[in-house]
Amino acid sequence: MPFRLLFPLGLLCALLPLHHGAPGPDGSVPDSAHYRERVKAMFYHAYDSYLENAFPYDELRPLTCDGHDTWGSFSLTLIDALDTLLILGNVSEFQRVVEVLQDNVDFDIDVNASVFETNIRVVGGLLSAHLLSRKAGVEVEAGWPCSGPLLRMAEEAARKLLPAFQTPTGMPYGTVNLLHGVNPGETPVTCTAGIGTFIVEFATLSSLTGDPVFEDVARVALTRLWESRSDIGLVGNHIDVLTGKWVAQDAGIGAGVDSYFEYLVKGAILLQDRKLMAMFLEYNKAIRNYTRFDDWYLWVQMYKGTVSMPVFQSLEAYWPGLQSLIGDIDNAMRTFLNYYTVWKQFGGLPEFYNIPQGYTVEKREGYPLRPELIESAMYLYRATGDPTLLELGRDAVESIEKISKVECGFATIKDLRDHKLDNRMESFFLAETVKYLYLLFDPTNFIHNNGSTFDAVITPYGECILGAGGYIFNTEAHPIDPAALHCCWRLKEEQWEVEDLMREFYSLKRNRSRFQKKRMSSGLWEPAGPGTLSSPENHDQAREKKASKQKISLLSCPSQPFTSKLALLGQVFLDSS
Repeated sequence: MPFRLLFPLGLLCALLPLHHGAPGPDGSVPDSAHYRERVKAMFYHAYDSYLENAFPYDELRPLTCDGHDTWGSFSLTLIDALDTLLILGNVSEFQRVVEVLQDNVDFDIDVNASVFETNIRVVGGLLSAHLLSRKAGVEVEAGWPCSGPLLRMAEEAARKLLPAFQTPTGMPYGTVNLLHGVNPGETPVTCTAGIGTFIVEFATLSSLTGDPVFEDVARVALTRLWESRSDIGLVGNHIDVLTGKWVAQDAGIGAGVDSYFEYLVKGAILLQDRKLMAMFLEYNKAIRNYTRFDDWYLWVQMYKGTVSMPVFQSLEAYWPGLQSLIGDIDNAMRTFLNYYTVWKQFGGLPEFYNIPQGYTVEKREGYPLRPELIESAMYLYRATGDPTLLELGRDAVESIEKISKVECGFATIKDLRDHKLDNRMESFFLAETVKYLYLLFDPTNFIHNNGSTFDAVITPYGECILGAGGYIFNTEAHPIDPAALHCCWRLKEEQWEVEDLMREFYSLKRNRSRFQKKRMSSGLWEPAGPGTLSSPENHDQAREKKASKQKISLLSCPSQPFTSKLALLGQVFLDSS
């Protein structure tokens, strides 16, 4: 019997009072210029508070006006906010922060860091800032964008993550020590998103540096997940990276899975990779067949397709934006409007929302100022121009300022029912939430360039075109210019060709050595003739070795041993919840 949703109608509630000068609740379209300035003011209130009270710590604690390290001790908020500065037009501060980061950030530290978070926030943030440096007026070195200090920092950070990929499956651990590698006894349980969210950053890094190892490990991880899907085409929530066995078998589009699907689409667009897009489209069929009910998406058992949790999670609000990237606009708008009704009910999206009951889930009533619904609004507004999407932006600005703004920044909303606050302002508030809001209200921003303007850049490998638009946002909203990958492809291909030749040479040399030792041990030794190295047999062996490049395994989300149904960033939710 099919599962039917029973949720109350009339979730809409009165909008929060509008500030003076803002459009009224009479159905008029929000004034983009007005809200653009409001969003900019939000950014600087949060950013200045971080600099004054929290730097060089990772994040600001807005209720106590101090800082703390959260994801590794990288001055993370500064890295995450860097490209937002340029999008807001602050060239001078961008330039200053680039110098500060080069002087202060050190990755040779004895810290256990999340592989997933370090990649999307640190590697992604540095890569984006590197590719935007010239636009920001930074004096770039010869060979840019194929070289540069921020690129070298991104590469250094990524290399610190590579030991996590050294598993039998090629799927990475969730945590790695930046100085010592994977700790003995590290849990092998990694969330699906933590395995499948590398191709954007790692392929960019390989293209810019010429080192294929990053793209190789990201592709291996994606392939292993694809091979691990169930017979009905779904993937679970967490998997053991040593054995390849699913630990949490709930399938959905939300927490623990979300950015895996996102990166199949964005990786396909970035790399013009038909295989990645084909993977996503197959998943999309299974998702629509088994998890979609009345334009909501539920959690189901990955092998049976039966509903296990009829909940909506705030992280799932990225999905309409992803649908827009593949042109599925009608379905995207219907799902977006469902999610928007929840926002209007509470003034934000609770972490978990029980769809049949139409209310929050116990202990998951908070809203940490997440960007996903605003992200979808930005994508859909670019695709449709529907003013309803600007209304969401207006509501977000009004509610965040009214509920969350404190003297030192903006505080996480601990409980949307009574608007209690928590002492944290995550770095993604400046990297994503504010950025997507600003871009929603700024249709002429360079990020939205339609190709009418561009920069021609001379590199040691020829001329390339940059800044023509079509930026790909990583899952932390750090924009990557796809054209930059072409700037350095010649370098990459030449370097890979040299590596292949060296690999072939040494494999042939080993083969000759083994042959000589065998003849000597059997008493049949005589000098090998000149045809030895060029024999067809040896060439075949070399080609086989070349085709089967060494596969290095990497990655994971922070997690605990699982005896339950679902986990989100290491927090275990029992069946009863």
